[in-house]
Amino acid sequence: MTDTDSDAGSKMPLLEHLVELRRRLMWSVVAFVACFIIAFYFASPVFNFIAQPLVDLWAEEGQTGRFIYTAVQEKFVTDLKIGFFVGAFFAFPMIAIQVWLFVAPGLYKNEKRAFLPFLIATPVLFFVGSAFVYYFVLPPAWSFFADYQQAAEGTNAAIVLEPKVDQYLSFVVRLIFAFGISFELPVILTLLARIGIISTVGMRKNRRYAILIAFVVAAILTPPDPISQLGLAIPIILLYEISILCAQLVEKRRAAEAAKEAEDDPDDDSAGDDEVPA
Repeated sequence: MTDTDSDAGSKMPLLEHLVELRRRLMWSVVAFVACFIIAFYFASPVFNFIAQPLVDLWAEEGQTGRFIYTAVQEKFVTDLKIGFFVGAFFAFPMIAIQVWLFVAPGLYKNEKRAFLPFLIATPVLFFVGSAFVYYFVLPPAWSFFADYQQAAEGTNAAIVLEPKVDQYLSFVVRLIFAFGISFELPVILTLLARIGIISTVGMRKNRRYAILIAFVVAAILTPPDPISQLGLAIPIILLYEISILCAQLVEKRRAAEAAKEAEDDPDDDSAGDDEVPA
């Protein structure tokens, strides 16, 4: 049997591909449903954790704040959203594993080594972005918004911050996704550099445009306050610089591998000299 025949025999038929895809999708759905049920059961503690930055601000100012909901089903729908977002977050590693198990058999060894670090870095960077917005962006943002409260003095009516649970959750989730996705910038740019679509020379040349885009993206994805916008724009710029360093390492490794392959391959001219003429 030739190498071509053995390769053809090792290929998985289309029907088996579909069966394998169904198996991986089933495991992904089971993981998500299980995480959703658990997250929905603990929706109230999760919301309390999400609300802690604002609760801490109220405590520092000696206020007894509260969250409200005006629609009968609003709190229930909020718990469903918490179950969906938190369940998807914790189910992602299992889903990523299923993606890897489906894709890996069709990859060469060097392709596996190239793809696996990006698969691992994706949830890690998203978690770092989420932690960044929770611990460093939300406290000053809430302090900024709370300054617009107004005490009842004379004929002035009192204006008190009493967020609705649904709107508060949507606000925080929007920020978490904005920062989490933005923190994936090194993964995306490094992957593009690895496959040769972009280069470090082009990234340095277009640095001014990247800075402009960072502020535009921050203005679109974050609320209209300077703290949130600067809190997203500055990390994007720093991550862009980190991406340049990562892309530079990728280019150096690619050049080293190309040089090694050139040394290992026999020279065509020397091979021709070894041949004995008839």
